[in-house]
Order: sequence, then structure tokens, then C-alpha cells
Amino acid sequence: MGLDVAVPDPPELRAEADIQQYEDVSVDGETDYRRDELETFLREGAWTEAFNQWSEHTDLDEREFETARDLNLFYEFDFFWDDFADRVGYHAPGIPEDWQERDVHPDLDSWNAVSSINAALTELGQTVCDVLERDYVDWEAEFDAPDDLPEFDQ
Repeated sequence: MGLDVAVPDPPELRAEADIQQYEDVSVDGETDYRRDELETFLREGAWTEAFNQWSEHTDLDEREFETARDLNLFYEFDFFWDDFADRVGYHAPGIPEDWQERDVHPDLDSWNAVSSINAALTELGQTVCDVLERDYVDWEAEFDAPDDLPEFDQ
């Protein structure tokens, strides 16, 4: 389907954000999340490149996109280095389950729209991670597995 819209500004990554507060993220080990470096990469083009890739294939329609933009959801992404897993991790923002009671946005009128926005934001987050890992991140995990791990037959 695709979406022809202007690329929103990349998120500002907050060094003080606690990854453990996210219900959808689990990170073990090192807490140097390298957000400053990742934010630089986002501003140097990773965000735009990933957004353009994502927008070519998203099922999000323009009304849903504008709703997400109005709610500043693109700005609320968090990206971080997960040293234990040797990858860029992310937390995608979303519309809360109590959106109806809270009257979150006047254009939100169905669970279908809410689900579509939340799913599309998750897809965007993964696309950004893929672009960062493929074209920008050149470091490797510092985590060393202990020597006493059991060996499994293959």
C-alpha cells in the first residue's frame, strides 16, 4: 500500500530512561545503552532511511499516521544497545488500552485503528534497528559468556 508523508523528526533518546520500565523489553547485563551514539546515527540519516523503507510498505493510512503524529508517538521511540544480545533494541510507543476512557484523540474511533497504529509503530521500530545494525553500528558486544556453560551436542 505505502504512505506518502513527510518524515517526522527522529526521537531524542533520553539517557536517563530506564529500560526495565518497558513491559515489552528485557535486557540483561551491561547498562551502557550507547544512546548518544545511536541518536547521532538517527540524525545522520538512519531515521530517514528507515522511515522511507517502512513507509513504502506500511498498511497505515494517512489519517492513522496523522493521529500518531498528533500524539507525538514517533518522538517517543527509544533505541538502545543491548550488549548481552549484541543488537540494537527498541521500545515502540503505542496507544494505551484505555484510549476510549481517556479520549486520547478525536480521530480514534475503533480498536482496528488503534491496533493498526500500534502494529505499524512496532514495524517501524524494527526497521530502524535493522538499518542501524546494517549501516551504522560497527561495534560488537563486550559481553563474554562464562567458560563453564554446558556444551550441547548438535
